[in-house]
Amino acid sequence: MQTDNRFIDDMAKLATSALGTLQGVKDEVETQVRQRFERMLVDMDLVTREEFEAVEAMAAKARAENEALAARLAVVEKQQAAGKPRKAAPKATAAGRKAAAKASHKAPSGKK
Repeated sequence: MQTDNRFIDDMAKLATSALGTLQGVKDEVETQVRQRFERMLVDMDLVTREEFEAVEAMAAKARAENEALAARLAVVEKQQAAGKPRKAAPKATAAGRKAAAKASHKAPSGKK
């Protein structure tokens, strides 16, 4: 026994329409909130993951180099304390000095 009640049909259509409108409003609010949040993040000038990892790698390399230099310094200090003379660097010849001077004038600029 199905009855045709126009009022109930109209209310069902109205409710369906209202739910569709509310869904549209919800989507619009989410879009606006997301845009404002993204704008706020851009204004904060945060670094990207790639930039962070690059700086982190540079810091790790610098730390390793620092530790290696500290170890070398400890060896030199130990030798100096023991009274062992350090080996003198070989004297530069006139030809060697000229070659070094030319090389320093021809330093690459890195630009093409």
